[in-house]
Amino acid sequence: MKRYNYITKLILLLLIQLVVTGVYAQQSVLDEAEAAYRSEDYKKAVELYEGLLKTEGESAEVYYNLGNAYYKENKVAPAILNYERALRLDPGDKDIRFNLQLARQKSVDKIEPMDHFFLSDWFHSLQQSGSANSWGTIGIVCFILFIGCLLLFFFSKWIRLKKIGFYFGLLFILIIVFANIFAYKQKEEMINRKIAIIYTPTVTLKSSPDASGNDLFILHEGTKVNIKNRLGEWSEIETEDGSVGWMPNKDFEII
Repeated sequence: MKRYNYITKLILLLLIQLVVTGVYAQQSVLDEAEAAYRSEDYKKAVELYEGLLKTEGESAEVYYNLGNAYYKENKVAPAILNYERALRLDPGDKDIRFNLQLARQKSVDKIEPMDHFFLSDWFHSLQQSGSANSWGTIGIVCFILFIGCLLLFFFSKWIRLKKIGFYFGLLFILIIVFANIFAYKQKEEMINRKIAIIYTPTVTLKSSPDASGNDLFILHEGTKVNIKNRLGEWSEIETEDGSVGWMPNKDFEII
């Protein structure tokens, strides 16, 4: 039994050491990348941030810093792509949104989004103010508060407290419903990625999924599109103003 406990403790210590070493190594690379960025060695910063994403997985902070490095190199499409990826993970971050707008100003195509019903725009804007995890947390907290309101309503001896419990309970139910809808939609967008950024300098959109199709219009790097359908090496895309056409898969990158 003593030997078993000793082995268990040894394994735990090794696991803790591995975690600490991994965190230290990651922070060391981050520091090196930030130092390269400050010294205006943007190419090195890009390489280090790209390496972090490959070894450590997705991170809003790393995508944001990578976008900044690409922006300084005047690479519009990679900058927009990484800002968009950072925003997908942390949609409420104002710095990411601001830098994304700056990068979009450098893109050639100035496409005006289609008008939508104002409630739809408000609903989407509210959804984008938080991530799936943050909306999930809000839902859990409001559920706990809702239980407290139920207890107040059923067990309080004062009418005023019963009314407070009733009306606040209704409010928390409403917040719980919306928080779950927002969290679900955010999760869906992360899993089923259908938004992309044009990655080649120019691409001609076709009427059909082949090179012999009629030319419809031209898009430039950095433009945001929605993937509607896929057929082999071609995809049907839709721009923010509703224009539709086919283009090769190699000419865009999924956010």
